[in-house]
Amino acid sequence: MEEYLPLIIQLVSGAIGGNIAGSLLKNASFGRIGNSVLGILGGGIGGYLLGLLGIDTGGGMDIAGILGSIASGGVGGGVLMAIIGLIKKSFK
Repeated sequence: MEEYLPLIIQLVSGAIGGNIAGSLLKNASFGRIGNSVLGILGGGIGGYLLGLLGIDTGGGMDIAGILGSIASGGVGGGVLMAIIGLIKKSFK
């Protein structure tokens, strides 16, 4: 279970980041559930991409690992939701 905890933290942080981005970009929002789903996807993708780039998000259960997982998930979730929301907005 301990090896999955950083991923769970990234996904939850992604959902929070997606909802924050949705509240900041009201015209590009998908609603609470849509923002959460996009944020979860973005949180997982963000953590994965940072790992591929060689940027260590910690991954351990120390404070640096937890903060790295929160940051990568939150930013990834917010960015993905904002990108897809702005694409949606451009089609209107």
